[in-house]
Amino acid sequence: MNTLLPQAFIDKMAALLPSQQELDAFVNICHQGLRKSIRVNELKISVSAFRERMQAQGWQLTPIPWCEAGFWLTRPEEQENIQLGNTAEHLAGLFYIQEASSMLPPVALLEDLDPPDRVLDMAAAPGSKTTQISALMSNQGLLVANELSSSRLKVLSATIQRLGAANVAMSHFDGEVFGQWLPETFDAILLDAPCGGEGTVRKDPQAMQNWSEAALQAISAVQKRLIDSAFKALKPGGTLVYSTCTLSPEENQQVIAWLLEQYGNAVSVESLASLFKGAEQVVTPQGYLHVWPQRFDSEGFFVARLRKHRSVGDTETDKKAGNFPYQPASRKEQTALSDYLDKQFGLSLPQGFSLYVRDKDYWLFPEAFIELIGRFRFDRIGVKLATAHKHGFRLTHEAALALLPSDASPRVDLTLSQLSEFYQGRDLFCEGLPQGELLVCLDGHPVGLGKGIGQKLKNSLPRELVRDGLTLL
Repeated sequence: MNTLLPQAFIDKMAALLPSQQELDAFVNICHQGLRKSIRVNELKISVSAFRERMQAQGWQLTPIPWCEAGFWLTRPEEQENIQLGNTAEHLAGLFYIQEASSMLPPVALLEDLDPPDRVLDMAAAPGSKTTQISALMSNQGLLVANELSSSRLKVLSATIQRLGAANVAMSHFDGEVFGQWLPETFDAILLDAPCGGEGTVRKDPQAMQNWSEAALQAISAVQKRLIDSAFKALKPGGTLVYSTCTLSPEENQQVIAWLLEQYGNAVSVESLASLFKGAEQVVTPQGYLHVWPQRFDSEGFFVARLRKHRSVGDTETDKKAGNFPYQPASRKEQTALSDYLDKQFGLSLPQGFSLYVRDKDYWLFPEAFIELIGRFRFDRIGVKLATAHKHGFRLTHEAALALLPSDASPRVDLTLSQLSEFYQGRDLFCEGLPQGELLVCLDGHPVGLGKGIGQKLKNSLPRELVRDGLTLL
């Protein structure tokens, strides 16, 4: 692997590592490809059920020590020509392809924490940590997933929907606004900060092509503004995790030191030395995790956890939240929609959510979101549940993926060849098909909706999700 490592960067790392032997190990592993790792989506399947399912297909799953749902993956040679993202289980949202080190921040954020009411993921795309946090929250409470980039926001939305993360509200702002616009609002905040990416060279050999000391200083200034905003948006008693996929102190230890200097005894560092078995290999004297890639054969990463002890006196700044175009559904509407879900799909409205309506569309909003109405503008909230029409309601694709089916749910389980056809947008012919609207499933896990008409399964997959030429083996 032809990895670009500037000599000035190597010299910088040499000053941080304890020996020439360690430096050699670091440089050597930077020239090696990154091993595959995945996280089981516990919103849809248990870890034990997933392991049993995939080991039967020849997958070797090696546990990642800091994440109970995370595994390094080795597949049989004959499967390697199939992209991991084109496997049936990935398309069904049963797992997410996620670098092992990036599973650390959500675990650090929610370790030993009572179920939080409101959590903020300040720089959320592409959604790996957002959906991991949602799973750790068991889809309860409110998780605000913020992303500044418009193009990355679309990827984030698709990830959230595929994995069935229902408790998420998406926003599209510079993270610097949260401290002023929503001061002391969140119980826990993850700031996985934009960074120089020094730890990602095993995945992107050219990640260091624009590396320089000047670039370090510039990104460090951005990181300080973001962590200041995050700290102000945190409730007293709340937890803040700061993480990067980089290795230089300017973007890591020095950013934390700056925050400690700004706020004195209002903030303290919580040691991560006992976060997982083996953490002592990468913990710093201050209690941070500085994950060198050679230590666990992973990406390089940095994680720090902070506690806010008292208010720092910020008041909410006036801003234009815009008109909120949704209204609470009436009792009559709630009853009618609940009856439709039960009778047609064997589904029930989940606990911890409220039903709202806009025009003919019905949405499930996390109840923890309601207090934020009028205080902030969101791009998307919760789950679009159903659309009303003159004969009743029509369930949405995303609701089919987010709501847990029951034994009474009408469904059809497709073979892999049938599933390939389904994802290509084609109608299918199936024997013993339930009539009317039904869930289309992979071994009981919903992947979409269809309608049984005789032996014909009419395909209801949204056009934007159609995958032409897909073959599942």
